[in-house]
Amino acid sequence: MDKLLIWQLALRYLRGKRSANAVPILSRISMVAIAVSSGAMIVVFSVFNGLESVVKDMYKDFYPDLRISVARGKFFPMTDERLAVIKQLPGVRNISEVIEDNVFAVNHDQQKVIVLKGIDNNYFNVNDIRQYIVAGDDSVSAGDVHTAIAGSRTMNELGVDINTLSYIILNYANPTVADPTADPLSAFESLKLHPAGVFKIGDEFDDKYVLAPLSLAQELFHQKGRYSSIEISAEPGAIKGIQRQLRDMLGKDYRVETRYEQNRTLFMVMGSEKWAVYAILVLVLLIASFNMVGALSMLVLEKQKDIAILKAMGAQHGTIRKIFLLEGVLWSLVGGVAGILLGCGICLVQLQFGIVKMGGSFLVDAFPVEIQVRDILLDIATILAVGVLTSWYPAMRATKAVDPTLKST
Repeated sequence: MDKLLIWQLALRYLRGKRSANAVPILSRISMVAIAVSSGAMIVVFSVFNGLESVVKDMYKDFYPDLRISVARGKFFPMTDERLAVIKQLPGVRNISEVIEDNVFAVNHDQQKVIVLKGIDNNYFNVNDIRQYIVAGDDSVSAGDVHTAIAGSRTMNELGVDINTLSYIILNYANPTVADPTADPLSAFESLKLHPAGVFKIGDEFDDKYVLAPLSLAQELFHQKGRYSSIEISAEPGAIKGIQRQLRDMLGKDYRVETRYEQNRTLFMVMGSEKWAVYAILVLVLLIASFNMVGALSMLVLEKQKDIAILKAMGAQHGTIRKIFLLEGVLWSLVGGVAGILLGCGICLVQLQFGIVKMGGSFLVDAFPVEIQVRDILLDIATILAVGVLTSWYPAMRATKAVDPTLKST
């Protein structure tokens, strides 16, 4: 009976009276404030989710499922027998031998420090880069004309073109020369490459990488038969198991990293940014709910006669307290649900029509959005928590409120 009474009174107070009383007005203002805050939370979370998905997709294609690298130093040898064992591990799809290092690129009077990445024929089976090649060849060659695939920004800055026989001269410090000043002509090794293909992934990659044949890069670095990493594509469910087997096989001298571990800082920053924004929005929601504390306190004063009658009928303090706690929660839920619906509507419109555009040379023209159920559930949980917190003090006061006209003499 108490539960039914609590719900009946809370719903009745929620509707309010059509009068000039300030309580219904303040309660509606509180609901609007909560609606705006909860809607903003959904929109911001969805934008973060969309951007995170785009970045993860981009990194998924450029970084392998697993990467073997040396714990100390840059380069390491890997025997054919050990490579064969790695290929035979259950869940391994493809492996690719890679070597990379910084080089000094020159074309006429244009110059730039880039990363030369030497790749083998299996590289594109491990990393799905072909979909980002926007012009020219989708492979590299060590034939009569040494060819490479370069990022679009690198091509522009160096002033080279795939349609003309232009070259990039790559210079690398000769590790066999102990004193470069004594023999300046031999201080650097050079490699001449014709950029026959162009990829466009994102500024971080387009401005940095040039892909070339593995054998040419090893020769330039004086690292024949050595690599900077072994990149592996694997079945999604087998990645952790393969990682454990490789760590046991290779020992502490090597690192075996998943895609997340290869970009740990990036993913940590993206996650922390989302939670930092969540904390700010919760603070805004709490500030917006202060109005609800005042409205509920005024409601308690207005309903003193009802409270006195309930006490005279034998209602316990807990019952009265629950009525106003439920009232605060209902106010929060009404505003919160309205805000969630509004936020989801805004996200769906952006998803469908791409109204808000992104500036710069990003992979997508409009801000990406992705609505996730867990964000909606988090929003609802936050709204409920705020509703309980803001209604606790008025509910406690309600147990002490008595209309003086009903006091016994």
